[in-house]
Amino acid sequence: MDENYSEKRTIGRYIILLLLVVALFAGWSVFWYIASGKVEATIEGWRAREAQGGRLYTCGSQTIGGYPFRFELNCDDASALFKSSQPPFDVKSRGVLVVAQVYEPTLLIGEFHGPLTISSPGQAPEVIVNWKLAQSSLRGTPSEPERMSVAVDLPVVEGVSGGVQKTLWKARRFELHGRIAEGSVRDHPVIETVLRLGGATAEALHPGAAMPVDADITAVLRGLNDFAPKSWDARFREIQASGGGIEVTQMRLVQGESLAVGSGTVTVNANGRLDGQLQVTVAGLEAFLNAIGAQQMVQQAPGMDRLAGALDRLSPGLGGVARQQAAANLGLGINMLGQQTTLEGKRAVTLPLKFTDGAIYLGPIPVGKMPAMF
Repeated sequence: MDENYSEKRTIGRYIILLLLVVALFAGWSVFWYIASGKVEATIEGWRAREAQGGRLYTCGSQTIGGYPFRFELNCDDASALFKSSQPPFDVKSRGVLVVAQVYEPTLLIGEFHGPLTISSPGQAPEVIVNWKLAQSSLRGTPSEPERMSVAVDLPVVEGVSGGVQKTLWKARRFELHGRIAEGSVRDHPVIETVLRLGGATAEALHPGAAMPVDADITAVLRGLNDFAPKSWDARFREIQASGGGIEVTQMRLVQGESLAVGSGTVTVNANGRLDGQLQVTVAGLEAFLNAIGAQQMVQQAPGMDRLAGALDRLSPGLGGVARQQAAANLGLGINMLGQQTTLEGKRAVTLPLKFTDGAIYLGPIPVGKMPAMF
């Protein structure tokens, strides 16, 4: 009889343990189901927030999975309409996977499936973007965003014209990070952004960008009233109206033998273009000037045209000689204008990088032009 009683107790324990496991399983399943609904609601909240800023995101089909330890939202045939941009444009991709862990539902990790196409609404693709791996992270809630990051391995941007694709830009690595460093979403937020590029080239856009560039730039945006949903055009108008600006706290660029570091502040003028100055220290200046074609810029500058014309009137051909000499002595002249120093053990010169109504000058040399912020 004792043996039967002991056997029954053992069986009873197993039954109780089984019931506990079933209860735990059922409880966890209910919790996951309820929590997955909240994660989906959070994602819908982010969509609604973006829609207020004129950015409409849709899925061809959408499913929720990831049971039992995480939540996965699969968005197939993902698309976005940026209707607040001028002009508006469409973005489409094969899909997006958004993942949140059970223990950290306010951190959304995204993985994007290429290719991605950009076009005018209802038109054929004008730009095609592809990559090996593209991921993003978004921390916070739709009402209280905290930080975001995007990281892409082997991105390639191609332009499409007449059915022919041409590589416009590519890189080994692209990273963009942003966070609210000071203030709050509702009260004068200060946004810190970090851009990192590895092996970036853009020969089709400028011959000077044919050689790979590594970049690490940290900038701080000041002058926003809030971080409510709106277009970036509207945000830069706020910055301009409030007298804010963009403070570049750290910049480091490497291209071949050239190395540049710098910092400074630029503002946005009434035309939506950048004004201001960064102090930049450059090692390997001659290689940089050759890469951007600075000699040709000097030879073709309007002021040089007037000088060459005057010299030619004095003696035919003298203007051409002046052009050649000006170009040949450009590096020497810039070095004389700047402050001599060293950078990471190399001879270097410190010069102002000036922004004047969007035009960019390194010392006296024009090196490019920034588009308007609005």
